[in-house]
Amino acid sequence: MQRAGARLSTQTYDLAVIGGGIYGAWVAWDAALRGLKVVLVEQNDFASATSANSQKIIHGGLRYLQHADIGRMRESIRERSALLRVAPHLVHPLPCLIPTSENLVHSRLAMRVALKLNDLISFDRNRGLEIGQSIPNGRMLSKEEVLQRCPGLNAKRLTGGALFYDAQVHNSERLILSILHAAAEAGADLANYTRVTELIQEEGAIRGVTVIDDLNGEKRQIRARMIVNCSGPWIHKLLGLHSQLQPIAPTRLFKATILVTRPIVEAVAVGLSAEDGYTDDDALIDKGYRFFFVTPWRDTSLVGTFYDAFNGDPASVSLTEEDIRQALAVINAAYPLAKLNRADVRFGYVGLLPRGDDGETAANIQYVKHYKIYDHAQIDGIDGLISIVGVKYTTARGVAEKAVDLALRKLGRQPIRCRTASTPVFGGDIDHLDEFCARAVEADPHGLSEETIRHLVATYGETYGEILRLLDENLLWRESVSANSPTIKAEIVYGVRAEMAQTLTDVILRRTALGASGYPGADCLHSCAAVMAAILGWDEKRIAHEIQETQSIYRLYEPSLRSAEVSTSQADRREAAEIVT
Repeated sequence: MQRAGARLSTQTYDLAVIGGGIYGAWVAWDAALRGLKVVLVEQNDFASATSANSQKIIHGGLRYLQHADIGRMRESIRERSALLRVAPHLVHPLPCLIPTSENLVHSRLAMRVALKLNDLISFDRNRGLEIGQSIPNGRMLSKEEVLQRCPGLNAKRLTGGALFYDAQVHNSERLILSILHAAAEAGADLANYTRVTELIQEEGAIRGVTVIDDLNGEKRQIRARMIVNCSGPWIHKLLGLHSQLQPIAPTRLFKATILVTRPIVEAVAVGLSAEDGYTDDDALIDKGYRFFFVTPWRDTSLVGTFYDAFNGDPASVSLTEEDIRQALAVINAAYPLAKLNRADVRFGYVGLLPRGDDGETAANIQYVKHYKIYDHAQIDGIDGLISIVGVKYTTARGVAEKAVDLALRKLGRQPIRCRTASTPVFGGDIDHLDEFCARAVEADPHGLSEETIRHLVATYGETYGEILRLLDENLLWRESVSANSPTIKAEIVYGVRAEMAQTLTDVILRRTALGASGYPGADCLHSCAAVMAAILGWDEKRIAHEIQETQSIYRLYEPSLRSAEVSTSQADRREAAEIVT
């Protein structure tokens, strides 16, 4: 997977995809598999915005029962099965627990009915899945069984619990990269750090885009017969590049926050209620509160989602101390045994999602429940542009399929069956993951630890051998980059050479998971930067800049970095005073 540069302006594409998140990735791969000549450009790094800021849960739609929205539930079930099928190294079944109480909505009777309906509606959920990837039936648990799993729940209100299964993506960024790898193998051209600055119009139709390569400042024109706008929170900014394109609904966004904390649950995700006065206008039964989940992930817990209003430039969205304070108050009220304090927050994810209400209070924020695919020829009279407003990571593949169907019709092409629901992503061609891992450990020719081999398979799937081949070039690349991680230097090399990593942050957060659950440490950053410098020719000044830029991401969570920032600021003031004197 190599970054497309000058060749972007030397040909005409059938489809240009704007945005390198989960929606753009699926559109690019689907279109390329169906024989279209495809290019995808992303203004920053792939999977660096909303698509990376998730709770890693692949939802099967159980919650849609409260809306009696069986169609959306079936869609979620199909897409969960597809992800379990095509990415078995990255997506796995996840047990989930909802405590029951005497409250009618969450009584044992209500949840027993919900589980039965869920199993009935998802009758075909395991079709084509291996046993290790299958979703078991739900079942009711006694009060004692629930407290064994979650001893911090309020025993006085507890009557038992409902256990069901969804799925968890081990690494959401790697999933997007695996889809992009597959798109590249199918012939798509890809370029990160390539910003769209203009929509090119010819004879009343959009026929391409002007872009700036932010790595070298070069300006290029990309010609395409059709544009698919998958720019997420930036969708209206892109539409604003053309005077005749009208805003599309919804026009408002909200901020969604996930906290990464020390582990407070094990083995099972737990649904808890936040007593925030939330009302859901679309629900048949309004609970009067919002649900959030505490999910085990690696050696942490993911806690969320917490909502807040947002107005401003999408590039400015960030997590604040007040966001963390409010979230901790909600968590500790719902699960007192957690006793989370500020020091327990290791990291945070924050993204922007389309807002489905006109209110002003955070408690009543409602997300848009249904995706939209807009053909601007129909709404603006401007042909050549399709926009996608997506709402769920889980269902992005199916939405992409419909968008490519539309693009094919508009291009006058014969219908071609979509294959992304059954074709493994890059690295996903594995029948039995446990057996594959066992064979990989036994066959390792380089003396790596079992932990490292299993980590490589979990990250790269059946293509993990591409990492091992780098060790034939330089055996020193078998060394770990951190004492706290099985990630080896060869993965950094691979991220730069084969996955378009341009910055240290690209490697720490997206090509690897070194920094996904908290600050990986200065030694780790220096080790990775040294490997990148040797490949990319960075000098000492560039190395220092890359490390500082990466550390800035963790200042909110790592006290030593905040102290260093204060010390640096004080030193700067002393130096200025000396100069004045």
